Amino acid sequence: MSGAPSRVFIARLAGIAVFDPAGDQIGRARDVVVALRPDERAPRVLGLTVDVAPRRTVFLPITRVTTIEADAIIFDGRLNVRRFQQRASETLVLAEMLDRTVRLRESGDPVSVVDVAMEPTRTRDWLVGKVAVRRATSRGRTSRRGGTSVVDWGAVEGFATIEHGQGAAGLIAAFENMKPADLANFVHDLPEKRRTEVAVALDDERLADVLEELPEDDQVEILGKLEVERAADVLESMDPDDAADLLGELPTDQRERLLTRMEPHEAAPVRRLLTYADDSAGGLMTTDPVVVPPDATVAEALAKIRNPDLNPALAAQVYVCRPPTATPTGRYLGTVHFQRLLREPPPTLVSGIVDTELDPLRPTMSLEAVATFLATYNLVAGAVVDETGHLLGAVTIDDVLDHLLPEDWRETVMDAAAEQAADPEEEALRAGGTA
Repeated sequence: MSGAPSRVFIARLAGIAVFDPAGDQIGRARDVVVALRPDERAPRVLGLTVDVAPRRTVFLPITRVTTIEADAIIFDGRLNVRRFQQRASETLVLAEMLDRTVRLRESGDPVSVVDVAMEPTRTRDWLVGKVAVRRATSRGRTSRRGGTSVVDWGAVEGFATIEHGQGAAGLIAAFENMKPADLANFVHDLPEKRRTEVAVALDDERLADVLEELPEDDQVEILGKLEVERAADVLESMDPDDAADLLGELPTDQRERLLTRMEPHEAAPVRRLLTYADDSAGGLMTTDPVVVPPDATVAEALAKIRNPDLNPALAAQVYVCRPPTATPTGRYLGTVHFQRLLREPPPTLVSGIVDTELDPLRPTMSLEAVATFLATYNLVAGAVVDETGHLLGAVTIDDVLDHLLPEDWRETVMDAAAEQAADPEEEALRAGGTA
């Protein structure tokens, strides 16, 4: 294998771009698939799992990888796009080995797995030859004393049967830079117990982002595994409309218990959203659009939409309202689109350039009516205003699409397997034969 280093620590491969020979990126590495052996021999590396669009994880045989660099993996261009399905004889290094507590054969001391290294052989095979470990207590907790050491695979025992409950800090660190949608895809594919471990270990903001990208069944399952206080904190970190959608899937008593534990000012907009039908403008809207008073300047409005955490559709315009500017606001005056903001001098007042010609959406309008409105006027978001002229929120195109697609579209994207014929080389490699 040209460009292959003598040793590769697998956690460092997570999220690395994967390229074909022409230099086109086809996806990003997610994990490494190995076959454990019943004796002390080092496991054989079968290949990598690679995330490709749209939200599909495929298998790339290690024999087709030509180069592994610090920031790129290059393969020979042959890729079977069938969705990867893990077999009983296979182990995923990052998903199943990281954070696991094993024992040193010589002393019997428990150690926690920090990383695993694979090494090439003369026959183009790769074997897992080294394990990076940190000393742990008898209860499996990482000790504060002593650093990380790298030992031979044969120097540790306890990998024969993969069990969970060991924590997920290392796994989360490996995917720290992954986008929420991609991390959600990864979490969705984990075994239920491991999925819960990862969810518990994620911080509130990150878990909220992941939950917003998961199918409803996964959302309900994960939320139900959290302590009530933690679940309420995560709901507070979610966008109000997403939190309302999730709470709407729960039994009434559980929903009310969580709402009661949320901070009153966080729960209030969620409660308002729950009063509207799911397929109405009120049920679709977010209660956190970008609102400015009429005496705000163009410079101030632009500063608000530059927020990197803002949904791109919400950043496409600002809504001009009389105080208060928190929803429900004072009287709604109109909208200023970001392109208009870019064309005006920074000191200009937004009240002088506000668009008042478009009638706003009403909270009781149907999903079809909202979609028609956005399509007719080529908008990515629209203001929702009540009968007395107060801005209640805004509906964005992504929420409209989410409700127009079939209810199980997320599961379909994540779970549907392509119907291509089996790849003989892949089948031979994964069956333990020679390709």
